[in-house]
Amino acid sequence: MNSVAAFYPALAALAGYLVGSLSFAVIVSRVMGLNDPRTYGSKNPGATNVLRSGSKAAAIVTLLLDALKGWLPVMAVAWWGKPYGLEEGTMALVGLAAFLGHLYPVFFRFVGGKGVATAMGVIVATSGWLGLAVGLTWLIIAYAFRYSSLASLVAAVFAPVYYAFGDGVAWVMDKSLLLSAIVMSLLLIWRHSENISRLIKGTESKLGSKKKA
Repeated sequence: MNSVAAFYPALAALAGYLVGSLSFAVIVSRVMGLNDPRTYGSKNPGATNVLRSGSKAAAIVTLLLDALKGWLPVMAVAWWGKPYGLEEGTMALVGLAAFLGHLYPVFFRFVGGKGVATAMGVIVATSGWLGLAVGLTWLIIAYAFRYSSLASLVAAVFAPVYYAFGDGVAWVMDKSLLLSAIVMSLLLIWRHSENISRLIKGTESKLGSKKKA
């Protein structure tokens, strides 16, 4: 039994990756009869690009489902993992795996989105207070500057900072969860490298703008 239990974290991470590999931007667009988001705008299969299709409903559904696929695997470990020896370390591993699934989905030829909503789902599952702080940061920057990419970059930078220096009463400090947050933040910044270049040049599209291929 002990030898089998040693594989539980890996199996949980695999399950998290497979859930994360569901590219809901593509799935929702197909179901709602919209163009494939990989063929227009930024060609990124994410909620912000789906919004450029003109369908706010599709963008909202995509956003919620992308966040859900980050939240659910982590919560599944939190709810049912302890009898199998799965605790905070596995939660961090599963959350990161779901995030990587969104970036490199096995079901969509490893071409995925930038992971903002999925990372947010992981963060909320890790800590409601942390999720609130990161979410408010995104909203404030997005409202002030109208750039989704800039809001995502700022939120990505501050997420591990909030976790590391936040009130210990609000959430329990765990090194594995902090490391997971740092890795996700670095990957988010790297995935936004083209956006950073466009922001510097002043050519980045603002929220709500339509952009044809």
